[in-house]
Amino acid sequence: MAMDQQQTDRLMRIAVSGSTGLVGSALCELLQNQGRDVKPIIRGTPTKPDAIAWDTSHNTFDAEAMSKCDAVVHLAGENIMGRWTDDKKKRIYASRIDSTRSLATTLAAIQDGPRTLIVASASGYYGYNGHETPRTEADPSGEGFLAKVCVDWEAAADPAREAGIRVVHPRIGIVLSPHGGALQQMLPPFKLGLGGPIGDGKQMMSWIALHDLTRILVYCIDTPAISGPVNAVAPEPVSNRDFTKALGRAIKRPTLLPVPRFAPKLLFGKDCAEATALGSFRVIPKRLLDAGFVFEFGNLDEALLHEMKSA
Repeated sequence: MAMDQQQTDRLMRIAVSGSTGLVGSALCELLQNQGRDVKPIIRGTPTKPDAIAWDTSHNTFDAEAMSKCDAVVHLAGENIMGRWTDDKKKRIYASRIDSTRSLATTLAAIQDGPRTLIVASASGYYGYNGHETPRTEADPSGEGFLAKVCVDWEAAADPAREAGIRVVHPRIGIVLSPHGGALQQMLPPFKLGLGGPIGDGKQMMSWIALHDLTRILVYCIDTPAISGPVNAVAPEPVSNRDFTKALGRAIKRPTLLPVPRFAPKLLFGKDCAEATALGSFRVIPKRLLDAGFVFEFGNLDEALLHEMKSA
């Protein structure tokens, strides 16, 4: 497709929830740099004229403002890290499922409204119990709390799907950025030379550079042939031990001190630690590769060097 046709086919007015978060803010910046009109979805009463109201007390969205958009990207959700108390689990679940269902229902009721809805999901969909075989979008869900959250999260968008709206679920892996997420938490001990593999370091990590993740989200917005689940991870998952070595190379620090398995459990609690830091995720972005998407940072060393430039 010629570049001028690509420009013509772009969806130009995009509403984004979670627009102040790590991924949302980077996505909004990319869209704006492309000349798009970005409408942040803001909890409470918006203070900016271009924002769209989200009444979180009733979980309702400004349908009139939403009707003027071409696409909606829903990224908001409670941080999964931390001790998974019953209350924390309820917040993780409700922040994703309830908001997605309300948003999908709102869009389904709008005539001539947005025809594309991107609802974030996670690679935790496949479970975390050490995959010998790589998981693709054709594989079933796994077991555990995060897998259930992801299954119900994606299903919550059914009202939009049933109304004929194209719905895409990027199943996002570990996002590499020094400004948030897992990498930000790893950096302080690594910079002190105290970083090392967790346990035996054999657990697999499915990662994605923030730069490529925003490109994937834009690709999903603009590619009508893409719908349903899309694994938003780099093509080469690595072991925790190899990831540790690569991060050490990127910041020029030794990585000789292994982290005992009990350490993440002390920090995050047993359930959260086993599903995240100690979990094993071997996920492949088959649909993106089959569609011809080109990763700019598919190599871990290059991805870390690029992302660390902004540290």
